[in-house]
Amino acid sequence: MLHRDLGLLPRSVTTMQNRRTFLASTLAFSACAAGSPAALVPPTPKRLLILGGTGFIGPHQVRCALARGHKVTVFNRGRSGKGMFGKDVEELVGDRATDLSALQGRTWDAVIDESASQSSAPDWVKRSAAALRESVGQYLYVSTRSVYLDTSRVPMTAEAPVLTRENSPIAEGQPLSYGHAKAYAEKEAHAAMPGRVCVVRPGLIIGPEDDTDRFTYWPVRIARGGEVLAPGDGSDHVQNIDVRDLVEFQLRLVENGTFGVFNAVGPQGGQPFRQFLARIQQGVGGDATFTWVDADFLVERGARPYGRELPAFQRMQGRTAGFGRFDLSPEIAAGLTFRPTEVTARDTLAWWQSLPAERREKPKAGLTAARETERLAAWRARG
Repeated sequence: MLHRDLGLLPRSVTTMQNRRTFLASTLAFSACAAGSPAALVPPTPKRLLILGGTGFIGPHQVRCALARGHKVTVFNRGRSGKGMFGKDVEELVGDRATDLSALQGRTWDAVIDESASQSSAPDWVKRSAAALRESVGQYLYVSTRSVYLDTSRVPMTAEAPVLTRENSPIAEGQPLSYGHAKAYAEKEAHAAMPGRVCVVRPGLIIGPEDDTDRFTYWPVRIARGGEVLAPGDGSDHVQNIDVRDLVEFQLRLVENGTFGVFNAVGPQGGQPFRQFLARIQQGVGGDATFTWVDADFLVERGARPYGRELPAFQRMQGRTAGFGRFDLSPEIAAGLTFRPTEVTARDTLAWWQSLPAERREKPKAGLTAARETERLAAWRARG
């Protein structure tokens, strides 16, 4: 399971029966829903191996690949989602830490590795890439924007320095940070298959079926209406990636045999947070009004940008000045496209509303109604 941009909120377990129960409804939000340009069958269908496949990104990836005419095999521990794709997808069972035997004696055109995360990532990639070195022509590794040492450059590009133990030391005995682990996993892939690796570095991955609620909070809260606390002054930029845009981009890279390192956020150059919220409102409707509250004021009261109470929001200053200002010219040339924020918001809200009431009563990110009211009152009462 790829932990979206990640490492800031732990992934809590969602019940697999929810995924199965709502699979039919979420097909309407799939990256390659019938009639979309992405559903066009490519000239040469490929044999794809997907490491993982049952988390957030995986089902979108598999459905899109099938819609584009590819033959898909998934490899995972078989603990969740078994049989969720039916007879159209081959399932191999193993463990990336201990047992890769199911991969032996097989060949594929490409592997998409979207499950290696946290401190185990370098070892998992090293073992998997070694096992598949003679079995695949391309290794696409899904990394993260978190690999960058800082995001102070404006604009940011894939050439910015990434984390190492030297430029960002880790205390003795401590596990690798999320960003370090992903950075070193990238290195392992390149070392095992020089010239045959494609690395994709997403930002916050959003859209239907995201169980972190970090983007979902905003369309849900805005659709509810009333006075909405909005962080900052509206000028801080934001760049996310709709999961459907992400998997379509990955498949284009595989279909075209593209190698290299690419970021995956959008839109090009980012958009001010004020515009971001306005577009969400255009997508979901409602009578919400926005009260902009100074970010320092919120931080002084324990709210952390890009954290639980201020999801998707990051201040553009110092080491984060370019966090939402990536230049995506190479990525666009390689096939990256972006759904409008309005569409992502609308589809995410529709998916959220399809979930059981008990799940919707316990969102995992964003201000509670009581905390929002408290913060707004404190803001109005300041001296």
